[in-house]
Amino acid sequence: MTTEKYSKVQLLGFYNTMVRIRAFEEKAAECFIKGMLAGNIHLSIGQEAAEAGAFTAIQPKDYFTSTHRGHGHAIARGADPNLAMAELFGKKTGYCKGKGGSMHIADIKNLNHLGANGIVGAGQAISAGSAMASKINGDDSVTVGCFGDGATNQGSFHEVLNMAATWKLPLVWFIENNAYGVSTHITKITNTQDLASRAIAYDVPYSIVDGTNPTDVFEAMEIAMEHARSGKGPYLVEAKVFRYQGHYCGDPANYRPKEYMETALENDGIKKLGTRLVNIGTTDDELKSIMQAAAEEMNAAVMFADQSPYPDINEVFEDMYVTDNERCVVR
Repeated sequence: MTTEKYSKVQLLGFYNTMVRIRAFEEKAAECFIKGMLAGNIHLSIGQEAAEAGAFTAIQPKDYFTSTHRGHGHAIARGADPNLAMAELFGKKTGYCKGKGGSMHIADIKNLNHLGANGIVGAGQAISAGSAMASKINGDDSVTVGCFGDGATNQGSFHEVLNMAATWKLPLVWFIENNAYGVSTHITKITNTQDLASRAIAYDVPYSIVDGTNPTDVFEAMEIAMEHARSGKGPYLVEAKVFRYQGHYCGDPANYRPKEYMETALENDGIKKLGTRLVNIGTTDDELKSIMQAAAEEMNAAVMFADQSPYPDINEVFEDMYVTDNERCVVR
């Protein structure tokens, strides 16, 4: 037994979310390999701890934007795996009626999920727009913009952060730095050791955390959310993570040295958190039960998606634009 500042219930909460994210992603990969999914998918296997930690600190009233690697964000936020998997399958029962697919899951009504986005860095400006709406409305909500290391080299990163800092928008940017933008290592295109440190140029606070430790991420995000919510402006959190697969499902990632995955597996967030739980009295059977439940849940999601109907061809021009959402009307 060791001293642990978090309760068993709290750690199991993180663990359950992490295991469910990985189970969803692994099942999605399996379906893709079997040819059950059209298009392509980008998985966040290895990044579960960062996502579980971050979204535990985000309140129900808060908003967020996501990325092409966004399944984990959705699951961590409380998305229904049935609807998420159906969207990957292109089925009518999916979050976007099968029209968005893997890279465009959104649920504004129930999850304040402003949408995943296939364009790298596109969520940065969207998140700032949402934060501005909150400031105008005085709704006490913070918007979290999630994106990866590659998106920090978009011009929008600097333009939007400068504006958000100047206007003190309630905005938190959450960077999952897995060190690779597609096949390019971040050090080949960036001259700073850390990415969030760029916030210094705009007098914006930031923190760098171990993305394989959910409680470290949670604590950093709690500080960031409180900073933004209290009217002090934006805050950046950078989580150092590992991307187990290549850029997309099926990418062999031959461009990465073997040491990358060796280090990644040595620091697997689920295994490390499992060890912490065992050290405070959790049994192996309890952990296996959580994994089994997650596997069964995702198997059921695949069955739901597979048996759901495709959208009717006559609906192809429906839902092209949304005008009845109060956060996207002209102000």
